[in-house]
Amino acid sequence: MFVIISDIHSNIEALTVVLADIENRGIKTIYCLGDIIGYGPNPKECLDLVIEKTQACVIGNHDYAILYEPTNFNVGAERASFWTRNQLEIEQGIKERHNRWTYLGTQQMRWTLSINLDGVNAMLDFVHASPRRPINEYLFPDDVYTTPAKIASQFDRVKHICFIGHTHLPGVFLNDPDFYTPEELDHVYPITSEERAIINVGSVGQPRDKDPRAGYVYIEDNNVHFVRCEYDYKTTAKKIYDIPELDNFEADRLSEGR
Repeated sequence: MFVIISDIHSNIEALTVVLADIENRGIKTIYCLGDIIGYGPNPKECLDLVIEKTQACVIGNHDYAILYEPTNFNVGAERASFWTRNQLEIEQGIKERHNRWTYLGTQQMRWTLSINLDGVNAMLDFVHASPRRPINEYLFPDDVYTTPAKIASQFDRVKHICFIGHTHLPGVFLNDPDFYTPEELDHVYPITSEERAIINVGSVGQPRDKDPRAGYVYIEDNNVHFVRCEYDYKTTAKKIYDIPELDNFEADRLSEGR
């Protein structure tokens, strides 16, 4: 068994609840698809927990923006990036500051895991955004209808299963093309030897599917389970409101999952 989390976005309340849920399930192995930071009020605490609790992580566009520059970000996201960078830079603890920057600076854009899942020999790719552009390309459910060629191009780069985040919209893309929400799948997608899929694991810290609960997936045998956890988003929102450099919209959206 293992877990995949993504898009924490400096939301320590959501991350803490998700990690507790994972522990209650007895799962020890956690992988992360990036965007640990950005938008939210607790970047240092979230980074420290991800460093401690996860076995592997790929870089997300907000993590990349902290290291370099935020490009194609809206004003609120850009402001949050600069504020987050400053929080990491002013850290007085030399060891803590070094560990966080080193961790961010050594993340890969993509990694692959070959594993046997209950008799299924699986090739699992892990990226933040898309198989074609791992850091910053958005794959939306509507793309299967509006730009099917875009989906076909993604599957040209998928040997078997690819896990993504980035849009904060959980679900499964198939190369028909088609997209299924967790609800349509009864919250479980079975990995088979024959079927290729791109699986969005959703967001821990900023869901956007009109469900404010933190989301993640765990894999048991050959089944991908979509999980949601209630958390205290009001506390997270208040912290954002109290930080002038962070956009109030990033607090407002938490209660509505948007």
